[in-house]
Amino acid sequence: MLKLRLLTAAILLPLLVAAMFLLPNAWWSLALVAPLLMAGHEWARLAAFDRNGQTAFLATLAAASVALWVIAIPGTGAPHAGAALSERSVYALSAAFWCVIAPCWLWLKLVVRHRMVLATVGLIVLLPTWLALSRLQHDPTLLLLLLAVIWIADTAAYFAGRALGRHKLAPIISPGKTWEGVGGAFAAVTVYALTLYFSLFLTRYPQFNAQLVVSAFLVMTAFGIEGDLFESWLKRSAGVKDSGAIFPGHGGMLDRIDALTAALPLAALIFI
Repeated sequence: MLKLRLLTAAILLPLLVAAMFLLPNAWWSLALVAPLLMAGHEWARLAAFDRNGQTAFLATLAAASVALWVIAIPGTGAPHAGAALSERSVYALSAAFWCVIAPCWLWLKLVVRHRMVLATVGLIVLLPTWLALSRLQHDPTLLLLLLAVIWIADTAAYFAGRALGRHKLAPIISPGKTWEGVGGAFAAVTVYALTLYFSLFLTRYPQFNAQLVVSAFLVMTAFGIEGDLFESWLKRSAGVKDSGAIFPGHGGMLDRIDALTAALPLAALIFI
């Protein structure tokens, strides 16, 4: 399984990075609609929407992404004050969800089957992620560095958990995750943040001090773990192992972006 995961990543990662650096922002934003709708389709399946419900949810997701794209005013210039406020409100809504609602949902282990609630949550989870990916691509280097926070945390958690894992983090929600893995993720991200700050941020992004960078990366790591757990609980509530099977060894689109849905809007709120 690990070899298959690495092979899939080795194929997809260069394509992602090439698109990130080579595509104009308008084309990048448009290209992101496809994975957005894939994730939306998987969300609709986990929520047990019927065919009409799936169609309505995906149509709403697509229409809302267009509306957000228009509000953000694609281009090299910064959006005007009203647009910037609207954009930051989207990220703030995402942060509020992951700070308040999602922890309570996981703590109480709620099994929510109300379709309107699940549709609303799906929009709150997916749309800010799409917008953050779209807007952060104006500086593809920064976007790549922020994505690497989640990739490093995930990788470190996996190997630290396998080597040292003894204490389960959330055995009912995700039996494979351990507190030792969490510790490994935070340790690796701390090293990454400090190394990155003194090697690059200090000169290229002097507006961000070391304390902000380290703190932001660690909070992103915590949010990423929460996003992973939240999607795991949705899958467990739906009685499935993976959200889909589009990526060999990785599962579905939601399985690949679960941590990003929580961490990336927060990153956009901080770094844009």
